[in-house]
Amino acid sequence: MTKLKQAVDAVLRTLCIVLFALLILLVCWQILTRLVFNDPSVWSEEASRYTFIWLSLIGISVATGERADVAIDILVKKLPVVAQRWVTALAYLTAISFATVIMVYGGYLNASLSWNQANPVLPVNQGVLYLAVPVAGVLLTYYLCYHFVRIIAAKEDATAPEEIQVEL
Repeated sequence: MTKLKQAVDAVLRTLCIVLFALLILLVCWQILTRLVFNDPSVWSEEASRYTFIWLSLIGISVATGERADVAIDILVKKLPVVAQRWVTALAYLTAISFATVIMVYGGYLNASLSWNQANPVLPVNQGVLYLAVPVAGVLLTYYLCYHFVRIIAAKEDATAPEEIQVEL
């Protein structure tokens, strides 16, 4: 399971880099056409918006996979280790429920409802653009389940890793 996670991590990191580079190019093109050519590009603004959404949702999945997501665990750290594990497991189950029901199922319904809607400025339909939510939901569910299993099996610390202190 760890090798699969490492492979998924590598693919998603590469995808985030590509999406970020694409976002920079789209925004630079928009600025160039607006300020230099005095004829703003309509499609680049729309494309950059959806690229940003895809990048954000996939980036959240990557952060969750690395356990770099936001966690306020000051109270959890005061509990005994066994209780920490169960409280963290409950938090993961809640997040898995949200990702599965709201993001995967709800996102799929939204994408399927808009699948036949044409986008007025981009050559893809709205459904393809809305697929970002269920795809991110599947990725989040995978990472959350991975960490849930490792926490229950006591292979991971139940609390978030401490911040790295850098001496100057």
